[in-house]
Amino acid sequence: MKKFLLFIAALVALAILLAHLGPMILLGVSVWLLYVVFKQFMKSGSTAAKIGWVVVGLIILSIAVSNIYAVIGVAAAYVLYLIYKNWTGRSKEETFTKTDDPFTNFEKQWAELNK
Repeated sequence: MKKFLLFIAALVALAILLAHLGPMILLGVSVWLLYVVFKQFMKSGSTAAKIGWVVVGLIILSIAVSNIYAVIGVAAAYVLYLIYKNWTGRSKEETFTKTDDPFTNFEKQWAELNK
């Protein structure tokens, strides 16, 4: 029953992620463009150029703010990651392997002490 509920939750999260994929891409592009505009603003020497870059930056900022609900898609991607992690049942303790490396053994013993 637990696997079935995880599967249903994964389907819902995947649908939400796919529905918000376009705004997520536009948000990423607008943040990148804001970075480019800021770099050009810092390079420009004249006051008129700086005012022009501020205007362009404000236009791009309005595009970024209009796509801010794309954070829901990022949250859905994180939920998918958590479902995958829970589905496989892997834990941190299983990632340690038997080696003669003293640092690996130390990390394993430290994890056991912190339980």
